[in-house]
Amino acid sequence: MPLSSSAHPDSTAPLPFADLTVLELASVLAGPQVGQFFAELGATVLKVEAPAGDVTRTWKTPAEAPETDVSAYFSCANWGKQSIVVDLTTNAGQQQVQRLAARADVVLASYKPGDAEKLGVDYATLSQQNPQLIYAHLTGYGPQAARAGYDAVLQAEAGFMHLNAQPGQEPQKMPVAMIDLLAAHQLKEGVLTALYRRACTGQGALVEVSLLDSALASLANQAATWLVTGHDPRPLGSGHPSIVPYGTVYPASNGRSLVLAVGADRQFRNLCAALARPEWAADARFQTNEARVAHRRELETLLRQRIGEVDSDELLGQLEKLGVPAGAVRTVGEALTLESGQKMLLPAAKGGFPGLRTVAFGSSGWPQIGQLAAPPPLGQHSADWEAQSE
Repeated sequence: MPLSSSAHPDSTAPLPFADLTVLELASVLAGPQVGQFFAELGATVLKVEAPAGDVTRTWKTPAEAPETDVSAYFSCANWGKQSIVVDLTTNAGQQQVQRLAARADVVLASYKPGDAEKLGVDYATLSQQNPQLIYAHLTGYGPQAARAGYDAVLQAEAGFMHLNAQPGQEPQKMPVAMIDLLAAHQLKEGVLTALYRRACTGQGALVEVSLLDSALASLANQAATWLVTGHDPRPLGSGHPSIVPYGTVYPASNGRSLVLAVGADRQFRNLCAALARPEWAADARFQTNEARVAHRRELETLLRQRIGEVDSDELLGQLEKLGVPAGAVRTVGEALTLESGQKMLLPAAKGGFPGLRTVAFGSSGWPQIGQLAAPPPLGQHSADWEAQSE
């Protein structure tokens, strides 16, 4: 039966992964994001950490309390998990993880090629005892390249930083670890595909994802521009290479800035009406998107001058009524305090802070995601799982 946006979730149904056990041998962001995704949807997610802990526990801003080992960065990807400390450089540690993997459905790993084999937690070893195991392995550059992968470097190497700059200015990386997040989606999709295949065949699988492949796969229209035309896309700041006006930031008279996303000629005519400049829509330079792209500089100069004369809130209200896509430039805090942002927050645990969901969809087939355990202190569940794995 097709899903309807008005359908009410079944509050009596279990979450879709309530019977799934995920063993997380991954650290930093991409792998842990996938672990939290499964935790939010009901899976038991056991995070295996080295004695020093996931390195992101130490990645703190100056505003964070120094005495806790749950940093803001760590908390962005580790809600709903249980943490155990295991020293995989020891035989006892390797045997403990092998016993846990024998009972798991999914293993998430982010080792450099060859390291999992040295630690006895590679797919070949773990699948011997558990042929139905799905082993999702994230690397920086693929299974044959021992080079470690870091988001900032991949943003540079895959072309993102080159494009993310104002014309004539130095390249900039994006303010979130975008390549890690793109790889997390690829890893998640690979695991879900393998779970479907296992449901059909009963067979486990090795799923391999690299940061580099994930980045290249996400270049979308920018890659297609080079492949189709042979011309390298050039930096345009936040502007769009084939749509104008789209993405450029325009400061308004009240100190707020806004962004336009005008993808159709009708929308441009309505924009001109809202700005009390209907003659622009009749100007041959701006009548069609193709013409506006050709005369980008002239149009953006006119828009910048005119929008600088008006109140952004009043203009945005007019544009919304006229069906012209536009929005205010907000801070992170402003975005999360809006009603739409509040719906994406995980409720704060007692005495703690709220979190951000990784699951941005709902369904009539399962209940809404409710309270989720806060990101665990290092080794909080070690004793419980040591007993269970003996």
